[in-house]
Amino acid sequence: MHRLSRISQMKHFLLAFLAAGTAAFLAPLAHAQSVQPLDGIVAVVNDDVILRSELDRQLTQVQAQFANNPGQLPPRDVLEKQMLDRLVLQKLQVARANDSGIKVSDAQIDHSLTQIAQQNHMDISQLRGAVQSQGLDYGQFRNTIRDQLLVQQLRQQIGQSRAQVSDAEIDSLIKNGRVRTEQLHVAHIVINLPEGASPEQVDATRAKAENVVREVRDGMDFAAAAIRYSNAEDALQGGDLGWRGVNELPPALVEAADKLQDGQITDPLRGPNGFHIVKLVGKRDSGAQLVTEYHLQHILIKTSELVSSEQAKQQIDAIRKRIVDGEDFAKAATESSQETETARLGGDMGWSPANAYGPQAQAVIDKLKKGELSEAFEVPPGWHLLKLIDTRQADKAGEMQRNEAKNMIFQRKAEEEYMSFLRQLRSEAYVEIRLPGSETPAPAAP
Repeated sequence: MHRLSRISQMKHFLLAFLAAGTAAFLAPLAHAQSVQPLDGIVAVVNDDVILRSELDRQLTQVQAQFANNPGQLPPRDVLEKQMLDRLVLQKLQVARANDSGIKVSDAQIDHSLTQIAQQNHMDISQLRGAVQSQGLDYGQFRNTIRDQLLVQQLRQQIGQSRAQVSDAEIDSLIKNGRVRTEQLHVAHIVINLPEGASPEQVDATRAKAENVVREVRDGMDFAAAAIRYSNAEDALQGGDLGWRGVNELPPALVEAADKLQDGQITDPLRGPNGFHIVKLVGKRDSGAQLVTEYHLQHILIKTSELVSSEQAKQQIDAIRKRIVDGEDFAKAATESSQETETARLGGDMGWSPANAYGPQAQAVIDKLKKGELSEAFEVPPGWHLLKLIDTRQADKAGEMQRNEAKNMIFQRKAEEEYMSFLRQLRSEAYVEIRLPGSETPAPAAP
């Protein structure tokens, strides 16, 4: 199963939001509470609505995130429209995920919240307190995480169902020498084109992108330009894509980045969805692909309803004593091990990379010297003995190159397929914008 390489953007947003601090949030919230405006509908999305309070909540969080650099944000009316567009698309994706039968368990949400807490050096109770101290409802916070996980799984489902990679494509990519080991740290700005754009709309969008390039080259901070102008989902993160293998990025982008020095930006690049402006932050080589491998022998005594853990431990201890007293490990494994696949081979597990059998087994392996027998240890489905035959450093460059090629093709196809899916989803949806100044007319009565 491939996983899309893109990390959930909302998680980065939430981390930044938590890091912004209590004071930055309480002031606008206190003002909002003192005014207490009536809630209203700012958009109708199919059978759902977006409330003024939802939009205000998003705006408050973004403004607090940039409390120390408010000049990076566009004017409020522009920011409102950007945030409303993203809320519309979010509603559509969540609805489609629900309609597709995608489920997110409470355990998955808890795991994500634990990760967020750990990255902020908190435990869950401290995270809850931090969220509530900033005037936010923790239940809504959990729902936001749930929605992001739903969208993430929808992305994976669309990518895995539509982006197929053949061995012939992998072979061709490797043969043509297009699988490279370098990594690029890039940021981008995307100026979207509407579906079925006319030549006039293409020219206008290109002119807008060229103007953004001029502003950045004249001194405007790239991240500020991304926040102000970009239509990409990562705009509020300054368009930062982080370190990416060159094989994960579109060839046109890599070709353009190859001509840049650190800190430089491209001219507008025409893509399937609009115009892209790319900044090269840095380059690095991923280096040699050396992996430590272990040659092991193994004996297993399983636990069951009929064999308790204590009884299995007694059996494995007796086997270990026989080996220590001189019995050949292979003979003992063949006669006694309940791991049938390796027992017939004298317990030989062959060569395996580190952590192939889990962290608990690896902790045991790390303590062994060549030719040494382990103490008995318990990991489901029972009690184990290991003997370390040898270790080696294996160059996995060829295997990893093939995996990299496969991932590269998949990532490109999955991204293209999902962008196409989003355009179709948006074009087929009924969306009525009621934000003052941006209203879309309701359809005429039949």
